[in-house]
Amino acid sequence: MIGAHGVSLQYGGRTLFKDVNVTFTKGNCYGLIGANGTGKSTFLKILAGDIEPNKGEVSITPGERLAVLKQDHFMFDDFIVVDAVLYGHKRLFDIMKEKEALYAKPDFNDEDGIKVSELEAEFAELDGWTAESNAEILLNGLGITNEFHYVPMSELTGNQKVKVLLAQALFGNPDILLLDEPTNHLDLASIKWLENFLMDFENTVIVVSHDRHFLNKVCTHIADIDYGAITMYVGNYDFWYQYTQMTQRQLRDENKRIEQKMKELQEFIQRFSANASKSKQATSRKKLLDNLQMNNIKPSSRKYPFVNFKQDREVGNDVLEVSGISKTIGDRKVLNDVSFIVSPNDKIAFVGDDEIARTTLFKILMGEMEPDEGTFKWGITTSTAYFPKDNSEYFDNFTESLIEWLRPYAKPGEQYDSDIRGWLGRMLFSGEEALKAANVLSGGEKVRCMLCKMMMSGANVLILDEPTNHLDLESITALNEGLCDYKGTLLFDSHDHQFVQTIANRIIEILPNGIIDRRETFDEYIDNEDVDAMRAKLS
Repeated sequence: MIGAHGVSLQYGGRTLFKDVNVTFTKGNCYGLIGANGTGKSTFLKILAGDIEPNKGEVSITPGERLAVLKQDHFMFDDFIVVDAVLYGHKRLFDIMKEKEALYAKPDFNDEDGIKVSELEAEFAELDGWTAESNAEILLNGLGITNEFHYVPMSELTGNQKVKVLLAQALFGNPDILLLDEPTNHLDLASIKWLENFLMDFENTVIVVSHDRHFLNKVCTHIADIDYGAITMYVGNYDFWYQYTQMTQRQLRDENKRIEQKMKELQEFIQRFSANASKSKQATSRKKLLDNLQMNNIKPSSRKYPFVNFKQDREVGNDVLEVSGISKTIGDRKVLNDVSFIVSPNDKIAFVGDDEIARTTLFKILMGEMEPDEGTFKWGITTSTAYFPKDNSEYFDNFTESLIEWLRPYAKPGEQYDSDIRGWLGRMLFSGEEALKAANVLSGGEKVRCMLCKMMMSGANVLILDEPTNHLDLESITALNEGLCDYKGTLLFDSHDHQFVQTIANRIIEILPNGIIDRRETFDEYIDNEDVDAMRAKLS
């Protein structure tokens, strides 16, 4: 068990937490949610002991071990991969290294023998004899196969390092597990493996994630950060969302009834207070009126942008034809004879383990890269808007305001400041926010600006490469709903399971030796046994 008692934290004049009292118990998985900037990651660091609160304290049941998902991907570059995982149980790791050092001594003596005996006893008590095999099981489950287990961490890719650090946090059955965005950079198979692992995990988990499907799968409770307080709800993310929305509606409806009742009482009092025969009734109603109080509905700090894509003209029957596209980058063939035809109203999710392949395909379709082989042809009625995964070139050297940044993308007649401020306001850049310099925006703010630019285009074909990266849950929800309502054609990729499931009506998986193309939902695609056989042939 781990708990925060009277915890308060201030940065400068800003209060992140005020007198927080919350307890996390064994056997439960807690999703820690809140708008960007509310302090989710900071609270995990307080629980982990990395940040000291201004007031209050954190308590952990004596003898319980806490594990944290590390964020520094270069921290263990000098370690062998398996050793990096074993380091997750620091005491066990230290015993193993101390034993090795003692056994390697050329002048091993009786005192060393006694020490080794003590270490061996503790080693056995900590299940040391199965430690390496357990580490390898975790690595394989996350897609780090045997050939990588005994190589230096420095030789791994960034995504592989993420998986090793996750295996490190999970290793050794910790009593308390703190996970900050564990699904970032994980492929869908690894996310599914992690979901199953956490659903079977019997100790305490506290997780921060922007993946709604993941939160729904693993969470037994939601801990909601809002205005410096943490409120606990039993249930997963969807339950929290539906419950809080319903509660807000009920309070608003109740306030309407109270307001109407107050109006009726006031009218009666005004009408009959001077009437002797009705004065007692007027006095009685005055007491009723004095006792009536409106519910105090405190608005949430969460803000949802308004995402609404409208096409200026409907697309014709011919949208896009891709024929035999291949592309090699460096010494690796990332696209191999890719062919497909896009029809009107298709909403195609591109999936697969190779992110570079998907990004390369989108760049080719948008004319930013030439294929080595093959062709593609857009229909004459198509108009496209593109969301690139890397949007830095749009912002890095632009020192003027967001109004000036967005103005070139406005249609003729809609380039006035008031028009542009209206668009920016939809994406939560109101008032002074619209005067920010474009080159100082956060990752999430840049994404919202790019989406704003796309909404202004009126395009009938949208191409989006990982649009949910950097967005908070509120913005992901708004984008999700906006793309579900969009009447045009859509090509996109995302690691967000719920995003793909609720939007796509067709799945194309890019594999080393071709593609799988199925007109079905994402969940249907995952559960389709025929797909497994096809994937084996094309991998």
